[in-house]
Amino acid sequence: MRTHLTTSPDEAASYIRRGRIVAFPTETVYGLGADARRVAAVRSIFDAKGRPSDNPLIVHIADPAQAAELAACIPPAARTLMDAFWPGPLTVILPKSDAVPSLVTAGLDTVGVRCPGHAVATAFLRSCQAPVAAPSANRSGRPSPTTWEAVREDLGGRIPCILKGGRTEAGLESTVVDCTEAVPVVLRPGAIPEEALADALPEIGVEPPGGDAAAKSPGTRHRHYAPRARVTLVAEPGEAVASADAAYIGLRAPDEPESFATVRIAPSVEAYAHDLFHFFRACDREEAAVICAQLVPEDGLGRALNDRLRRAAAG
Repeated sequence: MRTHLTTSPDEAASYIRRGRIVAFPTETVYGLGADARRVAAVRSIFDAKGRPSDNPLIVHIADPAQAAELAACIPPAARTLMDAFWPGPLTVILPKSDAVPSLVTAGLDTVGVRCPGHAVATAFLRSCQAPVAAPSANRSGRPSPTTWEAVREDLGGRIPCILKGGRTEAGLESTVVDCTEAVPVVLRPGAIPEEALADALPEIGVEPPGGDAAAKSPGTRHRHYAPRARVTLVAEPGEAVASADAAYIGLRAPDEPESFATVRIAPSVEAYAHDLFHFFRACDREEAAVICAQLVPEDGLGRALNDRLRRAAAG
């Protein structure tokens, strides 16, 4: 299959309208989308990615009002979060309506919905004239793509079209909040920190890693975010072991930076999160054997960053 590259949201959307799949940029990472109402098209996403069928997809919409078409109801807590953070990198888990095929939700009676805050994504979604189910546009288990070139690395020749945009702003996936229970719960930390969510909805909770409710969210059960290199986590830069085939990323420099093949010192947690998956892929191209990654304080965006680091190391 030849993968067509375009900068036109309307041209890319024409593939969706014909029942095909398209990779497209958002403010978090690139997504791989299909018309959420077409089972055959959605199945093509799982085939292209090698994605397990028990891993639900997030449905993307151009306008917050479209959520009513996908949900059996919208609880008050969900409405509060949607009003506060949409458009933006927030996914809300809602009771699904019959309009959403079970393949999209991995057989669950809930659906994750997101309204991206990205101009190209919004134009694309409007032109699709349909809700678009989309996980990240990478081979299953690989680091999420933050550039169209990374999408092509993983899926070139496997998908019909890539909508080219710039490098994504956040670099980490959306925050996922389950709004189907009495107390809303963060299932996956992401680009919106929990502190910001709590400002809008003080009673919000957090699902512990491996908790039963996490199955409602993508990115919480299967191998995720892992480069080909082995990822070793360190609390302090001095714990990183240097070698000619090792790379390092963190907020502070290791003791012997010149002894690493590649070193990236991020000036902030936000910059670290923005660069993480891009750095992982660069290390793969340079054939690094080991990546030493520094953990960060467990607050703000640091929770989401550490979550991705731990999952990459487990992979």
